[in-house]
Amino acid sequence: MSLITPEAVAAVMELRQIPHTLAELEALVRDGLPKSALRAGVEHATQGADARRALLARIIPEATYKRRRDRLTPDESEKTERLARIVATTAYVWNDEEDAREFLSTPHPELEGRAPLDVALTELGARRVEELLWKLFYGLPA
Repeated sequence: MSLITPEAVAAVMELRQIPHTLAELEALVRDGLPKSALRAGVEHATQGADARRALLARIIPEATYKRRRDRLTPDESEKTERLARIVATTAYVWNDEEDAREFLSTPHPELEGRAPLDVALTELGARRVEELLWKLFYGLPA
């Protein structure tokens, strides 16, 4: 059971329709999140226009993003939700959005010297980052 609620994940994506259960969040992802959810998640995860542009391009190519009208595809929505979940978890653990951003962008020895944000771009990588965050939160050896 995760301490991060669907509401917290939705807050990172700045969703208007707030899911209160994982089933509701999954339905939103399956149906395609609004394009604005990705932009909001990237803004919460990074600092500076260049970093935002680079992260956005790693999730969805810039030309594709510009062509996208209102909704992301289910695959793009999954990536967006994953990013928001990692950002929400990091903000919960650090209890400060700036500290969370710094953690996400700083290489960590437990992640082979890679930044958590880079590792979290895949589902298994995101699980590794979440595991590291909970170890830090509970004071367990990393």
